[in-house]
Amino acid sequence: MEIEVSPIEVISGHAAKDALRVADAALTRVNRNAGRNTYLSVNESWTRDQAARLSEGERTQPLYGLPIALKDCFDLEGFVTSCGSRFYAHRNAPASSDSWVAERLKMAGAVITGKTHMQMLAYGITGENRDYGDCVQPIDPASLTGGSSSGSAAAVQEDSAVAAIGTDTGGSIRAPAALCGLAGYRASLGVGNWRGAAHLAESFDTIGWLCRDLRDLFRLAHALFGFSVPAAASSGSRVSVISGSMLDDCETAVLSSLTIWKERITKAGARLGEFQPDFFTEAFSIYAPLQAVEAARWHTGFFDEFEPEIADRLRWGARLTAEELAHWRAKHQSFIANISALFTQADFLLMPAVPLRRLAAGEDQTVARPRILRYTTPASLAGLPAVVLPGSPGLQLLAARGDDARLLQFAAQLGLLLAAEEA
Repeated sequence: MEIEVSPIEVISGHAAKDALRVADAALTRVNRNAGRNTYLSVNESWTRDQAARLSEGERTQPLYGLPIALKDCFDLEGFVTSCGSRFYAHRNAPASSDSWVAERLKMAGAVITGKTHMQMLAYGITGENRDYGDCVQPIDPASLTGGSSSGSAAAVQEDSAVAAIGTDTGGSIRAPAALCGLAGYRASLGVGNWRGAAHLAESFDTIGWLCRDLRDLFRLAHALFGFSVPAAASSGSRVSVISGSMLDDCETAVLSSLTIWKERITKAGARLGEFQPDFFTEAFSIYAPLQAVEAARWHTGFFDEFEPEIADRLRWGARLTAEELAHWRAKHQSFIANISALFTQADFLLMPAVPLRRLAAGEDQTVARPRILRYTTPASLAGLPAVVLPGSPGLQLLAARGDDARLLQFAAQLGLLLAAEEA
């Protein structure tokens, strides 16, 4: 493969000739992980019918004929939205119309392969699920995918989809992308439309993508959100790299990945600096109660239907007083001001997405959850866009809220460098 051609561009060429054949090939790879649970809902004849209905006149669509997986918190007409819970799978009727996200995918010519596994209610970061089984990586059955966009990561890894829609509230795209060696993108808070989608915590919920190649993220974001190439070039970008105590909890593999990506970023012509955000250590303690309060409102009356750990978080959120909530909201605003100030000295921030290389399937992940969220919740609190730079594990590159297009353009440049290394 020429380094100028990304995986999605290759598949797109095949789809333009025979979208149905591309869909058939994708469907043969569905649910290839050990738990056979990459997807919670698949209808092969429905997917084939989508591909067969694409017309020649639609071949200019940005996602024409591309097999795309959809996280099961978005409505898809004719399918039940489970949110990773058998309670909601039985309680909810099939959707009578598409969510905004599904509608946009169809308008862009995508062929939706199914609705993917997710952590219950999207309220988790590991990929575990009592009702549908834990989601393990198709290429490594001893490792969890991470969550909550667990099946979205697995779908890309098993090649049943060239890209997958995920959501990221506290790290639910970034963690699985980083742990599965994929590229990922969470949009700035407020980008896109949540019509026909289930919220977890509306103050933090964002929409995004998982795929294999950084070069494809801009194309995917353009198709979903309508982004245009920014007028300002991203050459000579200033990238601040995290330093200090936040790295103390990182495994050696994470630090090695950081070194590798610093070298690539320098090759891309960026100027490196450092930042030492001691205030990041407060992020999870601020985020957790605010998330719990909002999640409890969405699921009032049903707490006992969910996993005990999730039910406990929901009950905690329901018990928080107005005074406690005001305290955490004030802390939240102060945190946003502090993180916004970092972008006066840098265009992008580079830091680990997760502090560990893998999550071992079958082991107790109670300690791993707050360890990961310590790294993901700073961006969540500020509503920042993020790109996951693939690695073992991957890292996160953050931009100021609303600076998505420039972040994606810079990521594409890094993707070209990575492809040249691998060629």
